[in-house]
Amino acid sequence: MTELSIPKYREVLGHFATGVVVIAAMTPEGPVGFTCQSFAGLSLEPLLVTFAAQRNGSSWPRMQGAGSLAISVLGEDQESVARTFATSGIDKFTAVAWSPGTNGAPQIAGSIAIVEASIEHSSEHGDHDIVVAAVTGLEARAGAPLLYFRGGFGTFAV
Repeated sequence: MTELSIPKYREVLGHFATGVVVIAAMTPEGPVGFTCQSFAGLSLEPLLVTFAAQRNGSSWPRMQGAGSLAISVLGEDQESVARTFATSGIDKFTAVAWSPGTNGAPQIAGSIAIVEASIEHSSEHGDHDIVVAAVTGLEARAGAPLLYFRGGFGTFAV
């Protein structure tokens, strides 16, 4: 085994391919969102999802009190959306088509799936918050997913 370091950690965990989502909420200041690859289903009874949010990022601290979220699962043609929502300090919603969901949270147009949810719990772990959210709505469309692997984006044909 090699010595532990952040670069080695990123390299090794980068070998685990993940889907890519945008997690978004409507706040009094307007829509806020971020790209996330640490998203997963958590429970079937009740229906719960979980994700990790960077505690010191520019988006999560502004949206954690919003209550309602939309999790947009990005399709293979949405790499530019993923990159936009991974950028700090810009108005991410001006260049991306979106609409409010039934819970008011912004849904990204063209996504292959949408999960609407309400925040149930979050807890601090390292430099991230682990968030548990109750699913309040679901929608899926045809299409292949955008994947993240070894520090880059790719696709998986279905």
